[in-house]
Amino acid sequence: MLPAFLKPPVTRASALQREVEVDGRVLPLTINPSLRATRLTLRIEPGGRALKLTVPKGLPQREVDAFIERHRGWLASKLARFSGESELVEGGTIPLRGVVHRIERSGRLRGLPEVLVIDEEPVLRLSGEPEHLRRRLVEFLKKEARLDLERLVAVHAGRMGGTVKSLTLKDTRSRWGSCTSEGALSFSWRIVMAPPHVIDYLAAHEVAHLREMNHGPQFWALCEMLCPRTAEARHWLKRNGSMLHAIDFS
Repeated sequence: MLPAFLKPPVTRASALQREVEVDGRVLPLTINPSLRATRLTLRIEPGGRALKLTVPKGLPQREVDAFIERHRGWLASKLARFSGESELVEGGTIPLRGVVHRIERSGRLRGLPEVLVIDEEPVLRLSGEPEHLRRRLVEFLKKEARLDLERLVAVHAGRMGGTVKSLTLKDTRSRWGSCTSEGALSFSWRIVMAPPHVIDYLAAHEVAHLREMNHGPQFWALCEMLCPRTAEARHWLKRNGSMLHAIDFS
């Protein structure tokens, strides 16, 4: 066996970039050849704005093309769920704590957001000019997310005896939350669009990391203790989380 300093460097196959059209939508596709892959794996990136395909290294291009063609129907059905970009206008809708609210402008330039029920329909009423509607929505959702998460984190940390150093909100696409060994918690503010038990689970998940910085059996047992609906919430996020990421507030 060669000494470590004489071993040849491990080379990785370069990723290939191309585009795929699915039902009129052109999406970037990253093809990653892998020495470890034994089959083709197609994944829709969070938000439904890109695709990633992992293929065994050396697989002929014709087989890659045939695989993509066979999965066009699957892609179309999955990508159809990623709606919402055009709904962030007056008369459109936005989920808040799992309940779909109709977006309404108050007609005033200033004023606090109002959550109402009009003719048995949940309504979110915002002030400001139409061109500022998305920014107002983000500000409102961030404020509501902080209210929920600070309260839930305090409850779970109190039950567990953990110490939280800080709580920050971000717009991450790869994860819903994180926890450092120093006790700094971070959450995606988009979670406030999910049902209350899902928000509760996310808070419990990150608080549990204050004691267990892993995803082993003891960690999941702690999650279940803090949030009995852990399994249900994880299933909801797996099925619906990408749709929340797909909403374009820019």
